[in-house]
Amino acid sequence: MNLTQRLRSAPILSPLEVRDFRLLVAGAVVSLIGDGFFYVALAWQVYEISNVPTALSLVGVAWTLPMVLLLLIGGAMSDRYDRRRLMIGADFIRAAAIGLMAVLSIAGVLELWHVAALIAFVGAGDAFFNPASTAIIPDLLPADRLPAANALAGMYRPLTFRLIGPALAGVAVAAFGPGLAFGLDAVTFLGSAVAVAAIRTRPTSRPKGRLNPRTTIDEISDGLRFVRGQPWIWATLVSAMLSLLVFLGPVEVLVPFLVKNRLGLGAESLGAIFAAGGVGSIAMAIVIGQFGLPRRRMTVMFAAWSSGVAVMAAYGLMTNLWHAVVASVITHAMFELGQVIWTTMLQQRVPRQLLGRVSSLDWLVSTGLVPISYALTGPAAGVFGPEATMVGAALIGAVFMFMLLFVPGVRDAEREVPAPQATTGST
Repeated sequence: MNLTQRLRSAPILSPLEVRDFRLLVAGAVVSLIGDGFFYVALAWQVYEISNVPTALSLVGVAWTLPMVLLLLIGGAMSDRYDRRRLMIGADFIRAAAIGLMAVLSIAGVLELWHVAALIAFVGAGDAFFNPASTAIIPDLLPADRLPAANALAGMYRPLTFRLIGPALAGVAVAAFGPGLAFGLDAVTFLGSAVAVAAIRTRPTSRPKGRLNPRTTIDEISDGLRFVRGQPWIWATLVSAMLSLLVFLGPVEVLVPFLVKNRLGLGAESLGAIFAAGGVGSIAMAIVIGQFGLPRRRMTVMFAAWSSGVAVMAAYGLMTNLWHAVVASVITHAMFELGQVIWTTMLQQRVPRQLLGRVSSLDWLVSTGLVPISYALTGPAAGVFGPEATMVGAALIGAVFMFMLLFVPGVRDAEREVPAPQATTGST
């Protein structure tokens, strides 16, 4: 059996028959392994500099604020210009910023303000890369392969970002310090840029003329009008915005703090928690790839996300590492189910010429309050304690996530069949 026959025999792997999609996946896999190193190294580096939750809160604000401010511009540009070039440029920016962070860390002179300043460039790169990377997939694949492609992403993303990367990073950071992990991540961004540059597929049409402030505002307004007319989109974005405001800062800031200070464990244990989340995501992706997406997509998506957020309360109650490991498996399995449903629905139901802008609105609205979440986490932990803050954030976030399901019109999308869209992808 040759490679093509093997790919066709496994539905979840069938999108890999398309050459350009294989390149996109290869670049993502390389970069995501590096990101797994970066997340572990970043948390440990910051707490080595200043062992208080406020320190990592500051870094989180510096990372997410530039992304939030630039996302709409990134989305508009991804609908007007070559998405490949935007992704390549973003990879170069992030490689340079994290590479400098590595040099300063290895030299032993890295300070908190260095981390905050450099990670702002990472956030700016994310603002252009993320909408383009979502919108480019329907350029490469036919509509009927998008569910399989998203399920496949649900396998390789957690396998690399949450399993292989963090598991290796925990050991590497414990043995050699965070600088080496930062350097590896910088190199992997360059690998991603090379893979994306080799993609041949181009979109069939683009708006004519240069992007200027007036056309940017007009094109962003087109995306806003479309989203406003789709309750299933805007209600999902609002639910994510409110929920992430409550729980994301606490989980990103306080889980590393609790592992280090409550459990008295090292970076390898934090890596194990991240890796366990990867196992949960991969298992769910395999189930989706085998059995497909559920019929009642919106209901299942909201239920999966809200239950995943609620399980995070275990981080505030944990007394042993295995408590966090089990919570991570369940949480990320539920998140993966919701994410595959959401991404597939966007790619199938949003007109191709609007997908970059709608994707940028997805990122903007859902993460728009994340800098505030980071900023509030340190003070909240100081007042209520890190454990109580984590438990409360998870439970309140779950309620916020689920309640928008009952907005009129949200579940209408479960009864509508999306129209197929053409693709320019080549094998």
